[in-house]
Amino acid sequence: MGPLDAFWHLTNFFLPALWVAALAAAGAKWIWRRELAGVAWRRLAGWSALAGAAALVGGLVITGHDGRMLTYGAMVLAAALALWWVGFGAMRRR
Repeated sequence: MGPLDAFWHLTNFFLPALWVAALAAAGAKWIWRRELAGVAWRRLAGWSALAGAAALVGGLVITGHDGRMLTYGAMVLAAALALWWVGFGAMRRR
């Protein structure tokens, strides 16, 4: 595998976490407008993407394959927990 192939492989591996994070952060900001007015969208999306990426890597390590439904479920759960933690929990800045 060449460097360009490795780049695209890693990009496609982490892309679901980035999309879920972006959509979840936008949805959270839309649904809880007043509650999340003081929290930046980029902060929500960044922490959510980091948690989702960690879940994807953990799923790859545990199952030995990427793209398993269990891993995607863990990614969604990790993204949701990160959104709660940053938006409403201990990481919220006032």
